[in-house]
Amino acid sequence: MKHERLKQNYPFYLANEAKSPNQDLEVTDKYSGKVVTRVAMAGVDTIESAIAAATDAAKPMARLAPYQRKAILEHCVRRFEERAEELAAVLRIEAGKPIKDSRGEVTRLIETFQIAAHEAVRDPQGEVLNLELGERTKGYRGMFKRVPIGPCSFISPFNFPLNLTAHKVAPAIAAGCPFVLKPASRTPLGALIIGEVLAETELPEGAFSILPCKREGADLFTEDERLKLLSFTGSPDVGWKLKSKAGKKKVILELGGNAVCIVDDGADLEDAVSRVVTGAFYQSGQSCISVQRILVHESVADAFTKKLVAETEKLKAGDPADEDVFVGPIISKSEAERIEEWIRRAKEAGGKILCGGGRKDAVVEPTLMSGVPKDQPLQSEEVFGPVAVIDRFSHFDEALEMANDSRYGIHAGVFTPRIDHAMKAWDELEVGGVLINEMPSWRVDNLPYGGVKDSGLGREGPRYAIEDMTEIRSLVIRSN
Repeated sequence: MKHERLKQNYPFYLANEAKSPNQDLEVTDKYSGKVVTRVAMAGVDTIESAIAAATDAAKPMARLAPYQRKAILEHCVRRFEERAEELAAVLRIEAGKPIKDSRGEVTRLIETFQIAAHEAVRDPQGEVLNLELGERTKGYRGMFKRVPIGPCSFISPFNFPLNLTAHKVAPAIAAGCPFVLKPASRTPLGALIIGEVLAETELPEGAFSILPCKREGADLFTEDERLKLLSFTGSPDVGWKLKSKAGKKKVILELGGNAVCIVDDGADLEDAVSRVVTGAFYQSGQSCISVQRILVHESVADAFTKKLVAETEKLKAGDPADEDVFVGPIISKSEAERIEEWIRRAKEAGGKILCGGGRKDAVVEPTLMSGVPKDQPLQSEEVFGPVAVIDRFSHFDEALEMANDSRYGIHAGVFTPRIDHAMKAWDELEVGGVLINEMPSWRVDNLPYGGVKDSGLGREGPRYAIEDMTEIRSLVIRSN
């Protein structure tokens, strides 16, 4: 397979400048397993330099006028649009994402920067306060504004290397915060292309560094007190450990999940099936809001399951370069083997494979199971693969209890014709977001997005990220 869109090697970005001191990081085609390019790796000294540069850039970044921040973000939008096919091809290679889905992620990258450009010049949610609450405060006026928090530290994941990087970088620019970013070592290229575009702008010197590095070097991203905020997207075990080491800085965590989808009595089954099959197997299930647990009312369970199995069996798995492929490879063969093992364990514990269950190299077949015990990882943990389990319920309250029986909670989907059930789900489901007549995997990038329980802290979406990347500064004026 030719990789005509990839360079022979890629630099990292230190204080806005491309640097190529080595070619130590190998990047593989996730379908073929072959090394297709190499990337420069940053050591401890380089990371130290990046943090120092970001610290020096804090005041120049804060002094950028809103229209200047907007112009920088709009330049990125134009360049991403011009390079859209290149970005999609790179994503397909380094992440193994089917080409149609890769193009979709490029669209979301562009939209996220567009949203952030709008937020850069929006009213920053300041407020004039009435302080005249009594005789003591007569003649006093109060107000507050938001100011940049300062240098930020970002650690992004492998599964959405463009859009989840955008959800950190674009709000930082809109807020006026310099940053250092560690992209996922398995998928660094998208972030580095974002860096290449940022280097074309008028950002102040030191405003950004994008540094692939080893884990020991990444400790500085977490522990250095010059950094005022850490935003991490990844696994719960790693995320909570980082929080414990972060010291005084603010911490935003977007972690794992095992999203539930409830199909109520009276739901439109054709619609529910079409949404659930997409939500369960898009991105090969490698999404923290992938449909993993499906709860179906007993009155429609047989019909729904039959339709869902039939639609799942139509999905094509294989080479992500094929326009007809829906399920591409897992990020590594070892992760595919882990998923296969979880399926085997669930089957031995009494679960039934309704379709799929096989693996070829790093490609796992889209798999549906029923009767899987609650203590199996396919039920209790995040599978992060193309596997979903189906269970039945008798009453809607029972479904809500089953849904909440998890240490995770990002999104939940509920297919129901009843407004009272929709509102009760919104009231009682222990998640960051409830989607009615939609799969939990659906997301639009201006919504507040994040989880509760072991799924994280804080919310993404440019407006809400900007709130985290700014601090309130009050002003009091005595006029008499």
